[in-house]
Amino acid sequence: MTDKISCGSRLMQLLRAYGVDTLFGMPGVHTLEAYRGMDVAGMRHIGVRHEQGAGFMADGYARMSGKPGVCLLISGPGVTNAATPLGQAYSDSIPMLMISSVAATKDLGMGRGRLHEITDQSQVTAPLTAFSAIATSPDQVREYVARAFALFESGRSRPVHISIPLDVLTAIDDKPVTRRTAQGSRAPASAGIADAAKLLAGAKRPVIIAGGGSVRASAGLVALAERLGAAVVPTIAGKGIIPDSHPLALEATLDRPATQEMIAEADVVLCVGTELAEPDIWLDGLLPMNGKMIRIDIDPEILVRDYDAAVAIEADAALALADILAALPESIPSKESHNQVARVRAAEREALTPLERKHVKVLDALRRAMPDDGVVYSDMTQLAYTGYAFYPCVGPRQWIFPAGYGTLGYALPAGIGGKIAAPERPVMVVVGDGGFQFTLQELGTAVEQKLPMAIILWNNDSLAQIRDGMISRKIPTIGVNQHNPDFIKLAEAYGCRTENPQSIEALEKAVTAALTADRPTVIEVRESAGFLA
Repeated sequence: MTDKISCGSRLMQLLRAYGVDTLFGMPGVHTLEAYRGMDVAGMRHIGVRHEQGAGFMADGYARMSGKPGVCLLISGPGVTNAATPLGQAYSDSIPMLMISSVAATKDLGMGRGRLHEITDQSQVTAPLTAFSAIATSPDQVREYVARAFALFESGRSRPVHISIPLDVLTAIDDKPVTRRTAQGSRAPASAGIADAAKLLAGAKRPVIIAGGGSVRASAGLVALAERLGAAVVPTIAGKGIIPDSHPLALEATLDRPATQEMIAEADVVLCVGTELAEPDIWLDGLLPMNGKMIRIDIDPEILVRDYDAAVAIEADAALALADILAALPESIPSKESHNQVARVRAAEREALTPLERKHVKVLDALRRAMPDDGVVYSDMTQLAYTGYAFYPCVGPRQWIFPAGYGTLGYALPAGIGGKIAAPERPVMVVVGDGGFQFTLQELGTAVEQKLPMAIILWNNDSLAQIRDGMISRKIPTIGVNQHNPDFIKLAEAYGCRTENPQSIEALEKAVTAALTADRPTVIEVRESAGFLA
């Protein structure tokens, strides 16, 4: 093995050829051969405390960098521990590559009780990935890696899982490494562009709904909105595509009554890169639309799902929006959308509950403390449910939230992945006391990597959203009022800085200091704090 290169070592060179320079993982007896070649390939390895953390870090890395996030795990428990991050990445269309070991080829499917054995590992992750495959030779490793990056670069990005048998990892791979190129972005058909431009030019009350599939089309979407005088409603994943301060921008309030009423009254609704999924609208049914719908998406299945679109365009969002803008007539009648947007924004703010108003006090303080290029990774917690609508953003992917799959424990490891991807950008984590305990062990990773992150721990001593749902339905509050540890002492035991601010001003100062510290800072904010009353 010293004179020739194994498939495991060659794999590191192969990934490097595709632009991968960072791996998230935890070494195991079955993946050691891959670790042999990491240093030679110039690969950075981020060691985690749990495989779920590795998956979420890869996800957070991808969202920050725009490049696929990659994790390397053992077979069996390593794969099943990281299945939840795969599900989140699948739901949110995130380019993530999981590479794992699997039983030797002679043992596949045999059920011999081998260490870490799953009789059909690829089927465990198949429903959570674009594809899950077992590479039974070094040539197949190259083939599946090439297919994964082709998918990441040209289609709807979703996670991929490649399992490599133990005997394949140690097999000699004497072929040179090459990168295969994928096709470019999908261009729209001219007929659909002409039909869309005609409908939009004649619209009196146009509305644009901007989803996560349009985050790379921000400039074109804003230009089109300004040309049309159209109100823009971002989904949760689309938050920041148009700056929240723009007079045509609503906040991410697609699930709130005044915004839904405005959409129902629109005569043309342009939906770009969005499934209009349940976590965005929270309706028992479809989003009411009485006008004509134009739909743009790179996934053809989305174009025909649930709604009857007058025009459906299969295309990359940036290309389609640029072509529509070019096809519009020079003169378009002015609209009153600016006034309408202001009225709807005011109505949604007026309807805030007392708890949401408390949240907004905290969110406004966080916004004042964060630089304009700062990124917030949030968890499933009530503060974040208010935050995805009312925390102001100036650009896309500055508020990242696990909306679709809706997993607890996402924010901390995902934020670590984001900070690894872009160390120059400020990163904040917003997590509740329940979700924090899913993955808080990754504080060890953040301290080890000396990451200056502000970790906002919103503590209400319960799974409050579920508790409140039980109360409203007259169900006994079982299992939602858990015993919590002393989070400050726990964070300090990991080596973190800690803060327990007792005023809004102290909270702002704590966040500002955390963003330039030499390690992560856990900032505990209790819902019951007097300064939030």
